[in-house]
Amino acid sequence: MQLAARIHELTKDYVLKGETVRALRGISLEIPAGDCVAIMGPSGSGKSTLLNLIGCLDRPTSGCLQLGDDDVSSMDDSQLSRIRASRIGFVFQSYNLIAQLNVLENIEVPLYYRGRITRHERSRCRELADMVGLSDRLKHRPQQLSGGQQQRVAIARSLANDPDFILADEPTGNLDTQTTEDILDLLGNLHRAGKTIIIVTHEKEVAARARRIIRLLDGRIDESLVQ
Repeated sequence: MQLAARIHELTKDYVLKGETVRALRGISLEIPAGDCVAIMGPSGSGKSTLLNLIGCLDRPTSGCLQLGDDDVSSMDDSQLSRIRASRIGFVFQSYNLIAQLNVLENIEVPLYYRGRITRHERSRCRELADMVGLSDRLKHRPQQLSGGQQQRVAIARSLANDPDFILADEPTGNLDTQTTEDILDLLGNLHRAGKTIIIVTHEKEVAARARRIIRLLDGRIDESLVQ
């Protein structure tokens, strides 16, 4: 079995007002390539901390984190930046689109970190916009789009660098019921196409779409269910 991620005894500490707070307390977990995992738990359980570590946005205090064959837990900031730019796509609850850029330009953002955008890459970004149903909105700016349309842009952007992982932090938290279904259908299609997807959510309806649910409590894995 090929593993997308191997996590062993992972801890993460933060210092707040002179006191050390342990957000993760020895997490061990394997995620097969092509899996779809939902991470659940109450506020403060460590969900977003774990996602940020997998996404190379932060580094663990101790333990081992491997993405494929790479031990990212020991990488420096520049190495982590290269991993993020080439292998990871992010989808956030607040969309995190750039207001000054139009739809196509927002989708292209991850490619700027790799240098000049080629004609082929720009064509592919247009195809991604079409895939999420926004081919007629390429020149629109984020403020001209609905919340669901902005999240579709964010999903297309997450695919621009053809990543190994899509990491989604509460991707439907700001959306109505029907738009949530549409976004989950998009993520489901990506999973069936072979992408590894990890979703942080507090919504049972969202977690029900995943193949596996990991429940965290006080920085530890409380339960792991295969659906």
